[in-house]
Amino acid sequence: MSTGKVVLGTVAGLAIGGILEILFAPEKGSVTRQQILDKGNDYADDLKSKYNEFADSLAEKIQSGKDFVQEIAANGKAEFDELKKMDHSESKFKL
Repeated sequence: MSTGKVVLGTVAGLAIGGILEILFAPEKGSVTRQQILDKGNDYADDLKSKYNEFADSLAEKIQSGKDFVQEIAANGKAEFDELKKMDHSESKFKL
């Protein structure tokens, strides 16, 4: 199961639980509405935090991949240059 689905399922479950808790609480309408607003803001903040963590993790993985590819390219170029030097010095024919 992907991390995104787990996070989404968790947030949805928390939201549903929070809404049901507030709806069944014996409070005045204005108090209940404020509680719903507060819970919604809390869930939005949690979701933003999770998104930022996911985005940071993804950015780190992308940068790591870029670094790896650059290292492979540099090593390949060095090997190619070395082979090119050997080919010219050992060749019977001059280019």
